[in-house]
Amino acid sequence: MIFGRVKPLDAILATAQKKSLTRSLGPFQLTMLGIGAVIGTGIFVLTAEAAQKAGPGMMLSFVIAGFVCAVAALCYAEMAAMVPVSGSAYTYSYAVMGELVAWMVGWALILEYAIAAGAVSVGWSGYFIGWLNTSFNITIPHALVRGPFDGGSINLPAMLIASVITALLVKGTKESATVNAVLVAVKILALSFFVILTIPVIKTGQFTPFAPLGFAGISGAAASIFFAYVGFDAVSTAAEETKNPQRNMPIGLIGSLGICTIFYMLVASGVIGTVGAQPVFGPNHEVLSPGTPALSAACGAIQEQAVVCSKEALAWTLKQVGWPFVGWLVGAAAIIALPSVILMMMFGQTRIFFVMSRDGLLPEFFSKIHPRFHTPHVITMLTGVFVTLFAAFFPVGLLADVSNSGTLFAFAAVSIAVMVLRKTDPTRHRPFRTPAIMVTAPVSIIGCIYLFFSLSKETILLFFGWAAVGLVVYFLYSRSRSNLGRGIIDVAEDEAYEGLNPPVPGTH
Repeated sequence: MIFGRVKPLDAILATAQKKSLTRSLGPFQLTMLGIGAVIGTGIFVLTAEAAQKAGPGMMLSFVIAGFVCAVAALCYAEMAAMVPVSGSAYTYSYAVMGELVAWMVGWALILEYAIAAGAVSVGWSGYFIGWLNTSFNITIPHALVRGPFDGGSINLPAMLIASVITALLVKGTKESATVNAVLVAVKILALSFFVILTIPVIKTGQFTPFAPLGFAGISGAAASIFFAYVGFDAVSTAAEETKNPQRNMPIGLIGSLGICTIFYMLVASGVIGTVGAQPVFGPNHEVLSPGTPALSAACGAIQEQAVVCSKEALAWTLKQVGWPFVGWLVGAAAIIALPSVILMMMFGQTRIFFVMSRDGLLPEFFSKIHPRFHTPHVITMLTGVFVTLFAAFFPVGLLADVSNSGTLFAFAAVSIAVMVLRKTDPTRHRPFRTPAIMVTAPVSIIGCIYLFFSLSKETILLFFGWAAVGLVVYFLYSRSRSNLGRGIIDVAEDEAYEGLNPPVPGTH
């Protein structure tokens, strides 16, 4: 039975109740936390992908993706406030909908974290190669800096950065709050410069045709751009430390997402209005998908003179409008800030694996701790190998879309869990309650499904293939070895983490 093995919520909460976190965060701090967590890779890297799918209509794509994130965030916040422990959507699902659903959510989160880390590595590579070319006039052949789907053979810089981050995680190096704050400031400063320099020179004629590929193109771009918003869960998980969470959580969530959406639309306007953002078509005016050899060939035919051809869209745009030095600075900002995102994604991945291993759903050796570094070195290295391979051979757009498929599935599951728990356990203390739950949660679920099916057919098929593999693994291995199935209920949620680094809020 799907809902047969439900992990008792009281057992999950036992450890959380031992912790006493000070409620110190107000609406301003929450909003700033959200902006820092959300603004990242997506806007630096995926602008070109969105332009190829939607043209100037990508501005509407940012609004759609931001709205779906907002309603999902409100559902996420209730669960995060009520179950403030490790494991994110996986733990919430285990407590409400049972082991099989939890397993599938955890399995989907592997797509979110590991493949997202690969996507960021590829995005970093694009800016790094552009920076090398601008700074030292070094041109590296496409064969060595792009994967086979993107007109090359292997992406060596992306492999390199993924390997370095893996080594850092094994050793136990983590960012301090100060370093993270500096990197957030660098990202926001770079994007602010971009907006200030491009908005005044916008030509309105560049915005037509607004939707060259119709609303389907805008929906497809929204599904990809969703990647640029994920990270708001850093706000959701701060519910336990928020003063007056019922009032301040919605302000922090909606405020940060609203500001980010406006920021993103200004950046998109700057790109569209200065250099244009019309898609590049094939020789017979056929639609070309981002990250394909066909698009690489079409871009080669026009000497890469279109923003959709650029691997460093924002830096390229600034160079085209006569600000090469600021373009160089924006590229440098991306090179400095993006590795921290890879670190956070890979850290999040090891945390999910760790929780699943502790629950008996994955082999016990995954939760082995290094005797000297006190880090989960086995699973970190295994994750690193996969991230490095993803980064080496796949384009950023495909990786981002596949990552989004896992994230959307997890968010939909959390939205369902919130509604189910309102019915099955209505008296439980909820520090934050999702407003208008019977409207907000269904809208969130419908929004996630809408964006999921706006992804490319290949991505959807890949997700279902991954889910099928997950079901096979569950029934052949995990179900019989599950601690819950064997009657073992471990209340001390965090004992397994003794000596590990604390988690860092995720960002894309």
